[in-house]
Amino acid sequence: MRRWLRIALVSVLLTVLGAACWFLLLDGRAPGQRPDLVRLPDGVPRAPRGYPTPNAVYLSYLLGHLKLVDYQGEITVPDGVTEKLGVEYGRAGEKPLLLDLYRPAAPHEPTPGLVFIHGGGWKKGNRSDYKYYAVRFADRGYVVATVSYRLSGEATFPAAVEDVKCAIRWMRAHAEELGVDPDRIAAIGGSAGGHLAMMAGYTANVPDLEGNGGHGGVSSAVQAIVNLYGPCDLTVSDGRDEPVVTAFLGTTYAESPRDFERASPLFHLDRSDPPTLIIHGTVDQLVPVEQSDALAERLGGLGIPYWYDRLDGWPHTLDAAEATNARTFLLISKFLDAFLGGSATGRESAEERQVPGSEMVTGL
Repeated sequence: MRRWLRIALVSVLLTVLGAACWFLLLDGRAPGQRPDLVRLPDGVPRAPRGYPTPNAVYLSYLLGHLKLVDYQGEITVPDGVTEKLGVEYGRAGEKPLLLDLYRPAAPHEPTPGLVFIHGGGWKKGNRSDYKYYAVRFADRGYVVATVSYRLSGEATFPAAVEDVKCAIRWMRAHAEELGVDPDRIAAIGGSAGGHLAMMAGYTANVPDLEGNGGHGGVSSAVQAIVNLYGPCDLTVSDGRDEPVVTAFLGTTYAESPRDFERASPLFHLDRSDPPTLIIHGTVDQLVPVEQSDALAERLGGLGIPYWYDRLDGWPHTLDAAEATNARTFLLISKFLDAFLGGSATGRESAEERQVPGSEMVTGL
């Protein structure tokens, strides 16, 4: 009896191990590295160790080895930060366009303004998704807005781009009362929000993408862009037939290839565009890392300053993990210091003092 029990236990164990191995190898491995495209500033620790596949990431989480940031939990606003919710920044017809505003409570010298743009495939998501970042950067001395925009189920391209540009114009138009330096504004977003940040930054003041939401005559230009794993080219074969892309554009590639180019940041780049920070994982199954590779290559060819953190073995929304979130906050902070001159207070955050990793990457 005991012999049969041992055989049964061994059989179950081998089945579980076999299933785990199959689970890990079920999806593709990361593409080849492009060290020629990676650019990081001095003093950035090496990235946390990644995973062979996205499924390996999920398994690590299920086993309790991967700790995630609680974006949806109760987020406390620090004592030195004021929060104002539901500020109207423009109108789309009769619809009010809203943002949430976070800024230092004490008077301060004009400081950079940050406009955060949530993701969600252009079809879902909420401006509160970026409260986690907003309160931390406001505590560091920045004036921060996290914005809502028309989603694809309500209005197709270029509606979302027009709304983001309107939010930038709003911040610039109200710069004096907000304590914002109008010549130091950054657009920051992840996934679809990264795409919209790039669209806003690379098409500054383009008339047919400005819309009429409000603050006409005010520039929509930004002086820095942060793109977290967002797509830059919607014309590629593995993306142009995606339902989420065609829903965003309201058409198919066969019907209107020009619209796919017009909605692709890569097609708008020129030498006058602002510095860009790119963060992307190599096992991203939603937005392939080749999108960011192409962006970095084009930025470099045009002589536009850029930083590129190509994180080996990390998936889409990689900053949901505690280790990579701390790294993301560090890189955004250093990038803003380098290209916008930093905030009025210049305070160093706890994340900047305690980023996982010990080996340093040098050279930019």
